[in-house]
Order: sequence, then C-alpha cells, then structure tokens
Amino acid sequence: MTNEELFEAAQRIIPGGVNSPVRAFRKVGGFPRFMARGSGPFITDAEGKRYIDFVLSWGPLILGHCHPAVVEAVRRQAGIGMSFGAPTELEVEMATLVCEAFPSVDKVRFVSSGTEATMSALRLARAATGRQLTVKFEGCYHGHADSLLVKAGSGLLTLGVPDSSGIPDGIASTTAVLPYNDTASFEEFMEKRGAEVAAVIVEPVAGNMGVVLPRKGFLESIREKTCSCGTLLIFDEVITGFRFCFGGYQDIAGIRPDLTCLGKIIGGGMPVGAFGGRADLMDLLAPEGPVYQAGTLSGNPLAMAAGIATLRALKELNPYDGLDRAMASWSAEIHEMARKAGLPMTLNRVGSMAGIFFLQGPVETFEDVMTADASRYTRFFHAMLEKGIYLAPSPFEAAFISTAHTPVVMDQVVKAAAMAFASVAT
Repeated sequence: MTNEELFEAAQRIIPGGVNSPVRAFRKVGGFPRFMARGSGPFITDAEGKRYIDFVLSWGPLILGHCHPAVVEAVRRQAGIGMSFGAPTELEVEMATLVCEAFPSVDKVRFVSSGTEATMSALRLARAATGRQLTVKFEGCYHGHADSLLVKAGSGLLTLGVPDSSGIPDGIASTTAVLPYNDTASFEEFMEKRGAEVAAVIVEPVAGNMGVVLPRKGFLESIREKTCSCGTLLIFDEVITGFRFCFGGYQDIAGIRPDLTCLGKIIGGGMPVGAFGGRADLMDLLAPEGPVYQAGTLSGNPLAMAAGIATLRALKELNPYDGLDRAMASWSAEIHEMARKAGLPMTLNRVGSMAGIFFLQGPVETFEDVMTADASRYTRFFHAMLEKGIYLAPSPFEAAFISTAHTPVVMDQVVKAAAMAFASVAT
C-alpha cells in the first residue's frame, strides 16, 4: 500500500489516523509517511523511499537507527524474557548509570513514558511540600497529564485554564502558566504566591516550541526563588538528558534541581521514562512512603536493556564534541543559505539539537516563536521531504542528529537545503 492509502485506512480505525497528533502532518499539510525500517541516519517508508532522518523518533536515537549494540541487547533480552512484573538486575544497573551521570539524583524510579515521569514528580512534590499549586512556563510541554495540559490565563497572576477538552477547571487551576525566559514576571509571581507553590517545572532548554535556549540568569533565578520559597524545582530533561553531555543540561548550567525527569535517550528507542532526585524526597514513594506510584511495565527489561546499551555506548564513545561540531557546521551553512536566498531565518542550536524559525531576529520567548512564518516552514518542509530529508512535520519541534550522521550525510542535507531554499524563496 502507498503512504496515502495507509493513511486513508488508518483514519477509518485510528482517531485521526495516528497514535500521536503531530504525526498526522496537520501543521504542514499533506499526508504522513508510514515508516517501515530504519538504519543509521536513514528511514525508509512504506513505498520504499529513503530519507535522512532529522527527527530520530523525536530525539532518543542519538546513536542512530538500529545501532548494533542496542539491537543485540534487545534481541538477547527478548530471548530470555520480555516482561516479568518483578524486579530485575537490569533495573539496578540502569539506575546506577543514571545516578552516576546526575549528581542531583540520589535515587531514581523508572516508568514507561515522559508523561508518567512528570506526573509522578509533581505528585511527589505536592506531598513533600503540602502545597497544591505548581508553576510551568508557556511553550514548555511536559506530557499530557491533566494538570500540565493547560495554557496561560488572561493575566500574569491568573491560573491556568484547560488546553484540552476533558480537563476539569479545578485541576487546571492548580497550575500557573508564566512566560518562558521572563525572569521579572516569574520573580513577581513568586513574591506574591511563592508560599503556595509546591513545584516549578521547566524544560531547561525548551524543545517543544522549536528550540529556545534560556536567557542568562533565567534558570538561576528559578533556582534562587524556589529555594527561598521552600518550593521544589523540577527539571524536565526528557529531551535534554544525555543529549548534550553524559548527564543533563543541569550540568552545563551549573544548577542542581530537586527532581529530574528523564526519557527519550535512556530508552534507546524503547518506551521509558524516569524521575529521580534527593533521597529524602524519593523515599516518600511507596512502598517506603505514602506517595503511591506504580506500573506493571515500569522498568521493563527490554527498555532497560536498550537503555543500558545506549548509555554504555555514550559513556565509552563520548561523542558530544563531535555532535556539537557537526550540528554547528550544518546550522551555519543552513543559515548562510537562507541569507543568500533572501529568507529571514533564525536558527537556535544547542549541541546536536536545533530549531528552525523563519523570521528575522532572536527567538527567546513563546511570543517570538508564534511570530515565525509557519507557512514558509511548511514549504521548506515539503521541499526537503521531496529531496529525501525528513524534518519534524511541525514548525514547533526540534531537529536532531545522531552519531550516524556522518559528514557525507550532513553534506547531502546541505545540498538538499540549497535547492529547497530556492523553491521557498520564489
């Protein structure tokens, strides 16, 4: 079947034809490509067309598709047990790797998704502080738990309102949504309401409105204010964990949060999430403490095997400088091409992760993101797709590279972009 035929069939039996909304291509138009296989930096769709992948399953495949060590680890584990609902030695080894990589994490618990990780971390924070209010930032995505799927109200001190049907107003009102990178607004809010706030949750580098880096002093202010107000700080490093270094962005920023949420890379392509932090907080979890959290597939042996193989490879290879140079070079070339084509473009990059915005000037806030020319991104996306480059099917997502994206591969992407910019500019 063709991609279009598969999508038509899927829409008859799967809501929207997809199992996660962004896959439906609604932000860019057209129909999704149904993927059949992956190898290194490449993915191949149902029609046999091969693409250079800049999505990498939304970030976790830092070693590329089907890395031999990861495949072998999963194959070996599948042959001896795929699920037990009981503890395994793999969980102990994986927890040891995570705790060694994150100085802020004394203990860690594994779950099956990033949504479970953030949801559980917030429950833990509320129990630890005896408070109900949480703070998140506009443009940051922390999964689809009810209390986090909210948008900003009409004013600075207005609590969140539901961003999805099915979320009770009472639950949404337990979350305040503040502007990302606006230190003054955050400090004003905490001065007035800080004593009520159980936790502040933040992506240290926003990766779900494109890529938006923290302004100087923003994260530092959050850490200072949460400490002074007795509020817990949660870093959502589901995307950034192990992406820039063998650890988290918190190491680069020099900030130690109270709790950290992880996912993506620690699963090596398998479904996994985790949250961890100070021992006194983590010991509040059942069966040690009164905070209930559970999951039959938490610490699933296949996911643990894939994650261990991935983290071992990263620890041994230490590929981060090379990834940083490769993405920096690519970003500079892309930006220069856009300039020559007369296209306003801002490209935000940190390590091997980048966001493309068609607008002139810095992109530092959610408001900046929303001023970018989404229609121009759509034309660029489809021009690149036609030339065999698979970018995120949304102007509000990140691009990623892996250790499999060799100089030869990156050069192919640059050449494709040169032709794509020419078509977008006309």
